[in-house]
Amino acid sequence: MKPLDPRLLAYARSARGYTMFLVATGLTLTVLTVVQCMGVSGAVSPLVDGEADLAGAFPALAAAAVAFAARAGVVYLQEAYGHRAALRTISDLRTQVLRTAGDRGQRWLSEGRTSSTVTLVTEALDDLEPYFVRFLPQFVLACLATPLTLLVILWLDWISAIAILVCIPLIPVFMVLVGRMTQSYAEGRLAAMQRLGDQLLDLLAGLTTLKALGREASPKRRVRELGDDYAAKTMNTLYVAFLSGAVLEFLATLSTALVAVEVGLRLANGDVSLFTGLTIIMLTPEALRPLREVGSQFHASSDGVSAARATFEILDGAARTSAGGAEAPDLSSAVIEFRDVCVQAPGRATVAPSHLSARIEPGKVTVLRGPSGSGKSTAVSTLLGLLEPTGGRVTVGGVPMDAIDREALWRQISWVPQRPAIVPGTVLENVGFPPGPELRRAAALTGFDEVVARMPNGWDSRLGHAGVGLSVGQRQRLALTRALVAARPLVLLDEPSAHLDAISERHVSAAVRELADTGHTVVVVAHRNALIGEADAVVEVAAAAGGAAS
Repeated sequence: MKPLDPRLLAYARSARGYTMFLVATGLTLTVLTVVQCMGVSGAVSPLVDGEADLAGAFPALAAAAVAFAARAGVVYLQEAYGHRAALRTISDLRTQVLRTAGDRGQRWLSEGRTSSTVTLVTEALDDLEPYFVRFLPQFVLACLATPLTLLVILWLDWISAIAILVCIPLIPVFMVLVGRMTQSYAEGRLAAMQRLGDQLLDLLAGLTTLKALGREASPKRRVRELGDDYAAKTMNTLYVAFLSGAVLEFLATLSTALVAVEVGLRLANGDVSLFTGLTIIMLTPEALRPLREVGSQFHASSDGVSAARATFEILDGAARTSAGGAEAPDLSSAVIEFRDVCVQAPGRATVAPSHLSARIEPGKVTVLRGPSGSGKSTAVSTLLGLLEPTGGRVTVGGVPMDAIDREALWRQISWVPQRPAIVPGTVLENVGFPPGPELRRAAALTGFDEVVARMPNGWDSRLGHAGVGLSVGQRQRLALTRALVAARPLVLLDEPSAHLDAISERHVSAAVRELADTGHTVVVVAHRNALIGEADAVVEVAAAAGGAAS
């Protein structure tokens, strides 16, 4: 990422406001610094020259003291606002990454991105805080304070200004050289963190099975190896940061010393006044300090910069799902059509579905049927707008899907995927609706009321991550209950009875029929006879070799 990546300003509103705030405070700090240095020089030089006593020097000292106190206050405001801006920006980026992951759908996540995205959102983006609080203020100061301070020095003494200009390039040249090294180390650390997160998630998901088979030792060794690799890459980053910080400090000190010697010799010869000489000696480190701090703080924030770069790669590659401007049709009466739809995933030879044409009538039950891998779930994803067909199109009420505001469309859809989303919290919180006749009726239709009756705290029973506390079939019933209570015009069910016994399957069939009888459009991915028997229309979904899509 660049020192100030335009993408950060584009994706995070808080970053834009914070940047403008830094520009204003940077200009203020520059003015206060000049006033402070001139105030000290204006007080000391008359005292040394014998031109004034302590009382005469008091106004200049007072001005310097006020400037010093104001600088401290501005720096405090910068840091306080920086923390708030960092937290808001991190929250904005997290929200956009999660929204983008949802927009891209399960296929994108299943391509090895789930755990890396989780690591990025939950941990890596937190490293942006040092970037906002430490690096960015110094970068803005380097862009403002350094050139403005040099202009003041040039106004006071052009020889000293030239001497500083000769020394200054040493710092940014070194920063660029070391910055490239730091970037590679930071990216390696982020990759190591994501690999460790992947392994930990896999280990936790299969720990029970591994223990039962007596094979938990091997994953543990792998976790230790990845942990050691992550620690080694972290230490490499710290070593580079330490060495570069020391070198930058040396270069800044050397540059200040050279200017001080030059000014001192000219003071001794009487070629420059004491006021000018003192002011230049005090302003020189202030001109160099932002450059020095930018270098050292960049290393401290490099992990956050790498996380931001990974975030922008996700966001830049996403097609915004709400790009369509057409008003979403009323799904209670709109006809949905698949017109010769083909979907071929990148890198795969199979087209699934292939040349799918179907008409989904409002208020009817339409079953998508076909062998495993034929593209039934993919067809549902195209209907949701989560996938773009590689051939053909989906229309809703005669309007092409890519022209519709998808978020407005989704507000009319209830979707029960094969793996329903269940978050830590109570059963009632996961249903998302208050207790009442509608909830009790829906639970009775799906048989979920029996599940709730056996739980220790009923609807207030707590569930763990991914629905821990419920069996796979019970999670499916919860999701179906949630869809029934929502009572949205279009209900999409992806293999709702796949993990259910015969009795539970009858509950699902009854729920599907209830939805259709109350005017809802129901699309079901199914291959079991009980659900197919409820269909008003059955659509055969088939896959084909890649060449068959053309």
